[in-house]
Amino acid sequence: MTQNERARIVSDTTLSTGWTRLSSVELDYQDRKGETHRLKREIFHRTPAACILLYDARRDIVVLAKQFRLPAYLTGDPAWMIEVPAGLLDGDEPEEAIRREAMEETGYRVRDVRFLFKALTSPGSVTEVVHFFYAPIDLADRVSEGGGLAEEHEDIEVMEVPLDAAVAMIESGEIIDAKTIIMLQWAVINRASLSA
Repeated sequence: MTQNERARIVSDTTLSTGWTRLSSVELDYQDRKGETHRLKREIFHRTPAACILLYDARRDIVVLAKQFRLPAYLTGDPAWMIEVPAGLLDGDEPEEAIRREAMEETGYRVRDVRFLFKALTSPGSVTEVVHFFYAPIDLADRVSEGGGLAEEHEDIEVMEVPLDAAVAMIESGEIIDAKTIIMLQWAVINRASLSA
C-alpha cells in the first residue's frame, strides 16, 4: 500500500467560493499501526503561485515589494509586508507568471530566470504550491516604475535593500513573510556563487 492509499476522501463540501474555495473534507486515514480514523478538516484551495529573488550582485542588493496584507493586519503584525515579488500563476506556466509578476511589481525585466524548488506554504490547511525562482539583475533591467496593476488596486512600494540589511530585517521582525525569509536565506547560502 502506498502512502496516499492510506487516506480516502469520504466527503468534500464547499463552504465558500469567494476569493478562494474553502471546503470541509472528511477522510478515512489509516495510521502507521493500521488503524483507520475518520478525520474532518477545513481546507483552503489556493491556486499555484510563484515568487522570485531579484539580486544585483554588483550592488549586493535584493529587490523587494512592500504592500498591504489583510491577514497580517488581522493578526496584529505589520500590515504593510515586505516580500519578494510573487503572484498567482493565473493559468500560466510558473516561469511565465513570475516574469510577468516581476515586471508588474518591480519594473524589472528579468532575463535569466532559474527555477530553484517548489514548496507548500501551509500544508496543514492550504493547497497552495509556490514555485521559487532566482534571477540576476542590474540597473539596466529596470525598465518601468513597477508598483503593481492599478486595475487590481495594487499599491506596491519597490524597495532595493542590501542583502545583509534584508537578512537583518528578519531578526528585527520587519520581514515576516515565509517565502521571503526562505529566499533571503537561500541567497546568503549561495552568495559566493551568485557573485561569481
